[in-house]
Amino acid sequence: MSKKKIAILDSTLRDGAQGEGISFSVLDKLHIVQALDELGVSYIEAGNPGSNPKDLEFFQKLKTLKLTNSEIVAFGSTRRKGIACADDPNLESLLNAETNTVVYFGKSWDFQVTDILHASLEENLDMIRETASFLCDAGRSVIFDSEHFFDAWQSNPEYAMKTLHAAVDGGSHLLVLCDTKGGSMMDFIAETTKIVVKEFSNVKTKSGKPVQIGIHTHNDCGLAVANSIVATNCGATHVQGTLLGFGERTGNANLSTIIGNLELKKDVQCLPEDHLKKLTQICHRVTEISNILPDNGMPYIGASSFAHKAGMHIDAVTKNPFAYEHVDPTVVGNQRSFLMSEVAGRSLVLDKIKKFDSTIKKGDSIVAEITKRVKELEHQGYQFEGAEGSFELLVRKIIGKYRPFFKLHYYKTYGEKPRLDEHLCSFAQLKIEVEGDFAVTAGEGDGPVNALDNALRAALERFYPAVNSVRLTDYKVRVLDGKSATASKVRVLIDSTDGFYSWSTVGVSSDLMEASWLALVDSFEYKLIKDVEAKFKQFM
Repeated sequence: MSKKKIAILDSTLRDGAQGEGISFSVLDKLHIVQALDELGVSYIEAGNPGSNPKDLEFFQKLKTLKLTNSEIVAFGSTRRKGIACADDPNLESLLNAETNTVVYFGKSWDFQVTDILHASLEENLDMIRETASFLCDAGRSVIFDSEHFFDAWQSNPEYAMKTLHAAVDGGSHLLVLCDTKGGSMMDFIAETTKIVVKEFSNVKTKSGKPVQIGIHTHNDCGLAVANSIVATNCGATHVQGTLLGFGERTGNANLSTIIGNLELKKDVQCLPEDHLKKLTQICHRVTEISNILPDNGMPYIGASSFAHKAGMHIDAVTKNPFAYEHVDPTVVGNQRSFLMSEVAGRSLVLDKIKKFDSTIKKGDSIVAEITKRVKELEHQGYQFEGAEGSFELLVRKIIGKYRPFFKLHYYKTYGEKPRLDEHLCSFAQLKIEVEGDFAVTAGEGDGPVNALDNALRAALERFYPAVNSVRLTDYKVRVLDGKSATASKVRVLIDSTDGFYSWSTVGVSSDLMEASWLALVDSFEYKLIKDVEAKFKQFM
């Protein structure tokens, strides 16, 4: 028996672009289209080709892309009030986009018709019907987005249903019920969707296509995903949203969660076979293109989705992951992780130690010593769950597998107000010693930490040229005790990469520069240790 199928329409390039802090270039949009096609969503809503010059250029370049799994759709509205479809520039641009399928929206809420459009209810029905007919006559497959449908149903259900029939009479084969304000509850979504599905269960368009029902929800009540799932339970066969849930106000339905839920919990097919395992990687690619930080707590694809911290949980998961994981992380392309913290047990400590000293056993006193030291440092404000590099260096120091690569004699930083034509206003000077040899260097930068980084890098490159490849990719500061005001202790977390590997290090102090220095030194030493070990393995 074949699986039930739900078509997915991704609106990241339209609704997602309305999200706060989101701005896509034409190249960004093309890359997102390629990512979504690789994932295998049914439709990619590319935006309104007549809304601005950027979208006009984008639609022109889209014509050169060869997609494997997805269909590009253009988006627009009904014809304007008082003019014919053939004279409407918006509809002309939809046709010029040359997509096989067009999504257009119209008003289903009588309040919106009379108070926003200032049109009569009958004229609005004509606009919906005539627009669908115009697009169908031009050879397009037409989807009708019924804007504010659930508000319309509460206000005037008879008229709301008339708008859907007008769209079908014009040739629309798919009717999408939109919870535009995102304020509907699950039971209301379910009840209303059932009524609409029943109404059109035996209806066909003028071309003979059976009418399908879709759902488009927003997250203003935190129910966008739940309302979408409920609608599919009640007969909807098409779901719209954005891959990562971003959009205007509180966002759209999160398709990554919906797809995971439907495929893994409801045994429904949303993507081509075996494409679900691409979900995490594609989502992370879209966050990079969008220049937003990924939400670690996002279901299925977040970095924390399968992260375990409590000692008892970790112990149970190592014995059988089913104990605390609702699905296998690999089916969505994610991975399990165990977080090092004060609540972690000795089993996790031992597991991490064995990565670089397989001779240590569970009963060895060194395991208890490391566990105790981790708890002490985390009490002081350290956090090792996001700083695996610093944790490894800590363990190496305790078990005797660490040697310092340099000795600091001093560092100092200072700044000055820049002139109008300059932006570098911080300076650092330091002196280090490597096996009796000294280096005194200076650096300037956009702030004291950047200047200190540049000075240390310049000093170390003389002895260790490999540090030239190290780049700091992120720098975070957390105030740990706000009650102490400017004397508060801070935690600094630094993310680094050498182009092949990435790692994180941490420093804690009541002095911001010292905390930054501790994290910075750990970052470079971690890189140098890894390089030494890599060279050693070559000669083994």
